[in-house]
Amino acid sequence: MFVLGIDPGLTRCGFGLVEGSFEGLESFRAVRAGVVETRADESVEKRLGQLMIELQALLSEMRPDAVVVERVFYQRNAKTAIPVAQASGVAVALASSLEVPVRQFTAQQVKLAVTGYGAASKIQVQGMVARLCALAQVPEPADVADALALAITYFMMERTEQRYPAVRT
Repeated sequence: MFVLGIDPGLTRCGFGLVEGSFEGLESFRAVRAGVVETRADESVEKRLGQLMIELQALLSEMRPDAVVVERVFYQRNAKTAIPVAQASGVAVALASSLEVPVRQFTAQQVKLAVTGYGAASKIQVQGMVARLCALAQVPEPADVADALALAITYFMMERTEQRYPAVRT
């Protein structure tokens, strides 16, 4: 099964396609990962449009079985939270319009699923993503590691929810 993780952002939107299953040990393969970047000197509308076009191209090319987008749960700064929420909305709406199942997880849920500790640091998440996907190097930038971690979280959560249906989030 192929799952596309999307770490939404207006300046940099991370994406990571992971192949995995719900059985056996945590063994995942990072198929493709990167960032979609938009220019800060462009209008928000133009940047969201560019993000939509590029994500649509990725979805068409990769044909994931599911998409996972980080849920904007809490931001200290509304000025950064709003563009992240807008980018998240683009990703969720686009995947849904293409009839690809969509899940959303908070950063804390991702940290817990990937590292076993909900308050793990970015470095710890990056290290575990590299380990779980048997990567020679830690994924960079952090947006890429976060996107891969989101996809891995999908597998972890689905496996748990299949075993214990009452815990579905």
